[in-house]
Order: sequence, then structure tokens, then C-alpha cells
Amino acid sequence: MNRDIPIHSWPGSYYINSEKRWASGTLSLTRTTLRFTPDQGEGSLASVRLSRIMEIKMESSSFIFSTLTVLEEGNVKHWFGSLRPNRVVVYNVLEHFWRERLLSPAGAHASEAKPGKGRELIGLVAGAQRRLEDAGKVLSHQGEQFDHIMQGLDKIESDLGVADKLLLDLESPPWWPFGKIPWKSQQDSKSEEAARAQASSASGPRGPGRQGVIACIPAIVSRGADSDLRPGSLTVLVSSLEVREGGGRLLHRYEREEVDDVRVHSPYELSVRQRFIGKPDVGFRLLSAKLPEVLPLLEMQYKKKVEYTAEYTAFQTTPATSPCDPEGGSVWSAATGFIQRCQETEVPMEVPAGDLAQLKVQVVQPTVTDSEAQELKQMLMQLKNLALEAETELERQDEALDAIADSTEHATTHIDKHTRRMRKLL
Repeated sequence: MNRDIPIHSWPGSYYINSEKRWASGTLSLTRTTLRFTPDQGEGSLASVRLSRIMEIKMESSSFIFSTLTVLEEGNVKHWFGSLRPNRVVVYNVLEHFWRERLLSPAGAHASEAKPGKGRELIGLVAGAQRRLEDAGKVLSHQGEQFDHIMQGLDKIESDLGVADKLLLDLESPPWWPFGKIPWKSQQDSKSEEAARAQASSASGPRGPGRQGVIACIPAIVSRGADSDLRPGSLTVLVSSLEVREGGGRLLHRYEREEVDDVRVHSPYELSVRQRFIGKPDVGFRLLSAKLPEVLPLLEMQYKKKVEYTAEYTAFQTTPATSPCDPEGGSVWSAATGFIQRCQETEVPMEVPAGDLAQLKVQVVQPTVTDSEAQELKQMLMQLKNLALEAETELERQDEALDAIADSTEHATTHIDKHTRRMRKLL
């Protein structure tokens, strides 16, 4: 099944306790299971659900061989050795996905119980609502930037008005009979100092990473080599991407225009690259159980730069998007499928008279309860309100862009005219 497609695999060996020997094979991590498959033979030697894992540790076998142990419920311990590239990398990846599953709101055992159709629809609508809220945050921050630009242009307009009056006094002072004013240079130096002080005060409070944080997720970070996987985080900002180590130290910051491509290898793995000519590219590879939450944001921000590989298509046929989050897919496709299933189970309106005695009436429980339907109605109303607010904000920003364009053109014309007048005074 597609659900068994591995997120990551490592060659290694497994200790068979009943036979007291090691068997070589492949250790694979899927959405819900940790599985070891031998090189020879069919089937798997060990298969452990992530929800049943109690502990993951790095230990030593016979005080010599470095191994990785997984403790399962029932005090069953599984030993894995000879892991390549090394056991630290395997431990970092397994511990990340296992921990994110434990920290999920649904709990460790919630995914094992099959939810009802109503809860599935509610989960899908909740996921769509979060995506729309994230888009609203981006629009809101963009609107604030437009407001700051308008304030700056208004200040420029007022300064140009003051400059116009000063130029008039310089061009034809009524009380000075000579052509050159001695303190003109002093006024110019004072105005330049004031402009520099204003520019430094305007740029002072701003700092990279301080504003516009949209989402921050834990991740396993690597500079491209599988042997360098270590804990870290990915921060999505309005105008950039930040890759950090586990301690919070910044590894690299990609400005939006610096990102050349974002390759999505699976719903839990992507790589970001910035190309250079004459020196190595700057690229990072990230693994995260929370990656499906930020993929829509990356699609919205980087659009044509996001590329889905052939490996990603294998995961698209399953509805689950995260080992700790069962939601995914489209709200409308899920609703359509739900309606089709209801139509397929309808009781026929006409029954032949001879078959009335053989007709069995089956009581069908409602797929969506009244409380779930009411909750869905409220969530859809919230979605509608969010969409209307986003539309209003977009219209306001369109008007602001038109005003910014007109003000910029007007200010450019005045600056050119004042420059020509000042050159005549020199």
C-alpha cells in the first residue's frame, strides 16, 4: 500500500533474538511504522508502530558494537546495528518523527481508531481554515508594509514642499543684494545630517527575523549529505527563509529573491538551494513531520520555484499528510466523495412485488451527527468571513498600490525640478 512507502531508509542489521544472530537488511521509516526488511527472503523481521514505541536509545552491544535500540510496549527491545551512514543520523530522524507523533494534539493512540466521516470533514475544514489564516497573516503584514510606504511618501511630499519654499528664498531673497549667501553651505550640511539621522532612526528598529514570522517548525537539517543530518528548525518569514540548528544558531538565511529552487521530495522532505557562479551553491535538505503544514505557504510565496519530484507523487494517493496529523486533501473533494457514497447506499424506491418477502430493512446510522453538522456550519461561516476579509484587504492594497505609484511619480518629478533649480544656484 502507499501508506507503506518509506519516508527514509537505511541499510543495517537486526538482531534475531530467537536465533541469536544478526541479519542484514534495510531499516525503513513509514508514516506509522518502523520496519526492518532482510536482504534475503520475503516479509519483515520486525515491524513496530510508532504509537507503540516507548523509548529510542543509542547503546552498545558486547561493549564494542554501536547499536540503536527501540523499546516497544510489552518490554520488547529491538536491536539495530551497522547502520549507514551512522547511527546518530538514524537516531535523529527516528527520534524526531516519534516525538512529533507523541506531541500531536490527537495523542499517540488517536490515529489507530478510525474517525467518523463527520470528524474527517471537520479535520479537513480545520486544515483549510489554518491555511487561510496563514494567508491572512501574509496579507496583513503586506498591508502594513504598504502603509509604511505611504507614510514615507507623505513625509517626502511635505519635505519637498519645505524645499520648494527654501529654494524660492534662495533664488530671489528680497533683502540680500548680492548673488551668493555665505551660510548656504551650513544649511546644506545641517539638512544632510538631519536626513542621515532620520534614515538611521527609520532603519534602526528593524532587524532580520524580528518581524513577519509566519511559521516555525522543528526539522532535521542537512547541507546535502545524509551523514550530516542533525536537529534544527525551519522558519518561514514573509520575505525570507531561515534554517537554524537545534540550539537556535542561524545556519543560513535565504531572502525571497535569493531562493532559486525548492524541491519537494516527499510530504516530509524538501531541499532549498541558492545558485552561485564560480563558487559552491548554498543548499539545505530538511526532514520534518510538520512539513505538510508549511508546504502551502511555500507554494504561495515561491510559486514557480517550487518543484515536486517523482518521489512525491507516490504519497499523493493517500489522504494522510503527516504522521501526527491525519488531515489532508481537499475539503470539496472529500465532501463530494461523501455525497457519492451516500447516493450509492440509497434504498431503491421501487421493489418488485414478488421480492417483498425477501426484502431486509437495514437501519443505517447517520454518518454525520447533528452536533458535527452544526460545528461544520460554524466553521464554514468562519471560512467565508476569512475569505471576505481577504478580498477586502486585497482591494485596499490595490488602491494603495495605485496611490503609491502616483505619489512616487509626483515625488520624482518634483525632485528632478528641485535638482535643476539647485544646480542653477551653485
